[in-house]
Amino acid sequence: MNKHIYSILKTSLPAALDLASQPIMWLIEAVFIGRLSAAALGGVGFALQIILVTITILLTFVMGASILINRELGSNNHWEANHIVGQTIMVSFILAVPVGLLWYFGSPLIFRIINEHATQSISGIDSGVKYLQLIALFSPVLIPNFIAVSLIRGAGDTHVSMVINLTMNIVNLVLSPILIYGLFGFPRMEVKGAAIAMGIAHTLGFIMTFINLRRKRSTLFLSFRELTTPNLKSFKQLFKVGLPTTVEQMVWSGGMLIVTGFVAMMGITQLAIHQLFARMQAVLSMIYMGFSLAAMSHVGKNIGANDPLLAQKTGRVTRRIVLLLGVIILIVLVVFSGPILHLFIRKEDAVIANFGFRTVFIIFALVQVPKALNGVISGSLRGAGEIQWLMWLNIITVLIFEVGVNWAGAFIFKFGLAGIWAVQFIDESVKAYVNKKRFNDGTWQVKLIK
Repeated sequence: MNKHIYSILKTSLPAALDLASQPIMWLIEAVFIGRLSAAALGGVGFALQIILVTITILLTFVMGASILINRELGSNNHWEANHIVGQTIMVSFILAVPVGLLWYFGSPLIFRIINEHATQSISGIDSGVKYLQLIALFSPVLIPNFIAVSLIRGAGDTHVSMVINLTMNIVNLVLSPILIYGLFGFPRMEVKGAAIAMGIAHTLGFIMTFINLRRKRSTLFLSFRELTTPNLKSFKQLFKVGLPTTVEQMVWSGGMLIVTGFVAMMGITQLAIHQLFARMQAVLSMIYMGFSLAAMSHVGKNIGANDPLLAQKTGRVTRRIVLLLGVIILIVLVVFSGPILHLFIRKEDAVIANFGFRTVFIIFALVQVPKALNGVISGSLRGAGEIQWLMWLNIITVLIFEVGVNWAGAFIFKFGLAGIWAVQFIDESVKAYVNKKRFNDGTWQVKLIK
């Protein structure tokens, strides 16, 4: 059992640190932007929601490629694995152009949803549009780098992806205050500075990633021939394998964007608080994702070795580890609930820190336990091939809870932010229970045996 736990932690901890580094950077960036104004914080936070939703579409190729690459690596067929790498990264360069155009030209229309008073000194709408349009200029490096690092991580090189992302986000962390506030002789660029800092950091990450993929000793190798020679059969295979996971993630991200829209209609103050919680949850979710990837990887490898019982044991052990982690996070959040929001809000906006803070924050903390559990159980099911199940369950729960119940709570019953986060607690609890039952009943084992 100890060896089993060690194996899971060895895979999951670097992945958790790797995945958490970007939302941690966004969380720290929220501190810097929050010092400008609550409106700027809300606008930039909404821009990040749009970026995350559009990048989620790329999971079609990331997930499909990762599954296929691991199969080929498992059968020692490195040539075919590298062929998939080249084809996937080619797709990323192709998609970067329309995505960048969408971000740049679509942002003025999208941000009209925010309910903002014209008297505010810094406009949340203008801040969000400026941020998203500048990020759009870096899309030709940001999107390929996102996909390439995901492939490295999916192939099991979590230490490599961790180093790339940590370096990239440390650079972002250093540049952000310099360019936002105009330190050391640089011009004060405020929100534009945050976007430029992110773009420079991701350009550096792009260079590091592609240097690593050209190393002969790396697990994956990027062949320029495979990168420049399209294969329609491979494109179709990537799309077919990865589509259910992408639909699942798109529905969830789209649902969160709709919920953010509901909050934006409540007002810029509510949006600012909601974005802070969303950023904190983004960091925590990446920690859970590290364990989810470990569960998916180990369950998948055990299934590849024709040992579904060991796969089920792996899922069980990982679930227990993350349950303990979720409870610890809950306790820490509740104990230190008082100072946390004040860390992000200026004294001039102190009223926000008292805006139903205690109740909403405790509900937010409670959400983390079922969310952590559901993340790991979903990873186990994904490793077992239950991607269709996860897709349909997510579609149903998002439509019922995140869209339907939240709409009623926000506009009919006027439950406010407390109601928004209470609904997410119910949503995650239902999914964790249903997915656990699905994994434990052994239905997926019967499918594999057949």
